[in-house]
Amino acid sequence: MPEATGGNSGPLGILGGTFDPVHAAHLALARVARDTLGLAEVVWIPAGQPPHRAAPRAAPAERLAMVRAAIAGEPRFRLDASEVASTAASYTVHTLLRLRAEQGPDRPLVLLMGADAFRGLASWHRWQELSGLAHIAVATRPGFPLDAFAPPLDAEVAARHAGDPAALASAPAGRIVFFPLVAGTVSATEVRGLLAADAPAERLAPLLPPPVLDYIQRHRLYRN
Repeated sequence: MPEATGGNSGPLGILGGTFDPVHAAHLALARVARDTLGLAEVVWIPAGQPPHRAAPRAAPAERLAMVRAAIAGEPRFRLDASEVASTAASYTVHTLLRLRAEQGPDRPLVLLMGADAFRGLASWHRWQELSGLAHIAVATRPGFPLDAFAPPLDAEVAARHAGDPAALASAPAGRIVFFPLVAGTVSATEVRGLLAADAPAERLAPLLPPPVLDYIQRHRLYRN
C-alpha cells in the first residue's frame, strides 16, 4: 500500500521505474514536472519485475530504502511500495488501473516519462489503453523534435497533444504534453558501473542524491 496519501484532488504525477539505483536525473524530472505541470503531488512507484529488462541488482527493500531517502523532505513527493516486491510483471497499464481504482474516476492522473521511453511507447503492453487511464507527460531534451514519431505513435500524438499544461487539470486522462528538462544525462547502468569499479565519491556525488550515495556506501551495494 502507499506509505501516505496526499488527500488532494489535483493532478497526481506518477513516476515508475526500477530505481536501481534512484539517481539525480530521476529527481530532476520529478521536480520539474511537479513545478511545470502544476502537479499536486508525485507518487514514486518502484517496479517489482520489469518485463523488458533484467531483474534489478538491488533487493526490493534496498530499492525502497533508496527512494525513501532520495525524496525525504521533498514537498509533494511520496512513495508507493505496492509493487516492488511483487513477482508479477510490472506493466504500466496494471499500475494505472490500480491507481485509477484508488483515486476514483475524476482525479487527473499524469504518467511521467522521458523522451526515449515515450518513443518506444507503442511496444508497451496494452499501450493504447494508457490514455484512457491517465495523461502522459514527456520530459524532452533541448532540440527534441515533436513531429518525428513513427506510426502508430504519431497518430496518438496528433490526436492527444495539448500545448498548455493547464489542460491536465481539466480532465482525468487523455492528453499528451511535453515539457523541457535541462539536466545532465545520468543512467542507472552508468552509476552501477562506477560503483562496481569503486569510483571515488567525488565522481559519484553529481550523479546520486547524497542520502542515496550514503546508503549505497554503507550497505556496499553494486560491488562485484
